[in-house]
This record gives sequence, C-alpha cells and structure tokens, in this order.
Amino acid sequence: MNAKTKSARRQRIRYNVRKNVSGTSAKPRLSVFRSNTDIYAQIIDDTKGATIAAASTKDKDIKAQSGTKADKSKLVGAAIARKATELGVSEVVFDRGGYLYHGRVKSVADGAREGGLKF
Repeated sequence: MNAKTKSARRQRIRYNVRKNVSGTSAKPRLSVFRSNTDIYAQIIDDTKGATIAAASTKDKDIKAQSGTKADKSKLVGAAIARKATELGVSEVVFDRGGYLYHGRVKSVADGAREGGLKF
C-alpha cells in the first residue's frame, strides 16, 4: 500500500467518522491527530466552530518527560482532561480521526478517562 492510497483511505474513514460524530456546547468533541513523532488533542465545539482546549506532546511539561510515545500520549490525555475540567467540561465525544483505536490513540483516551472525562 503506497503512501497516497494510505492517506486517501484514512481521509475516507475520517469523513465517515465525522458524519456521525459532532460536538455541541454541552458535549464537545475530543479530536486526536497523530503524527510520526507527536500527538495532538483538541476539544472542539462544532456548533460555534471553536477550539475550547488543546494539548500535545510539544507542550513543555510533557516534552520534558521521558518515556515512550505511548506514555507521552497518556500524559496528553491527562492534560486535556485537566484543562477541560477547569473549563467546566466533563463529558466529550471521542473522535479518533480515522486512526485505529489502539496504541497511542487509545493511550490518549485512557489518559483522558483517568483525568475525569466521560465518553
């Protein structure tokens, strides 16, 4: 499978996921983007089209930690949960972004759940 087909496949999956997953003010969307080196998480209110909170492995406190990429992904999940609870958000809809729900994507979800988010 070459890179062009692989990215096109992920884009098709992402569109299908987004048809069914949408965030509101009461229950925003927790979106995950995974690159080769980093992972990013955002809490998005789709009705307003605004990002409420964001966290990534490029944040200073997470970047300073040692460990595998999966360990850092769990820290990103915990950080996004902490920021969300400070803003009064307790429930979210999880958007895996076309990635399979395992590895680093699952680590973000587990970290967010341990941080107190419900989805």
